[in-house]
Amino acid sequence: MNSDVALQLSSQLFWNALLISAPVLGLTLLVGLVVSVLQVVTQVQDMSLTFIPKIVSAIIALTVFGPWMLRTLLTYASDLISNIPNYF
Repeated sequence: MNSDVALQLSSQLFWNALLISAPVLGLTLLVGLVVSVLQVVTQVQDMSLTFIPKIVSAIIALTVFGPWMLRTLLTYASDLISNIPNYF
């Protein structure tokens, strides 16, 4: 395996990791931002108020996007395994 192939595989790995984690992280970020703005407006500074909505949004995101995330990961893994002879 030469360095070009290793760089390409690393690039694909990081791109897929970013793509798979984006829905959960993005939704949790948006919910955290909305809750923080509501806390500033209402002047309520309770730590559990920020934690619980983020956990609920992460669970919802995993439920909604979970099949797509798994399909994307399985596609990447099967492509990687099927191309093993081409790497050497």
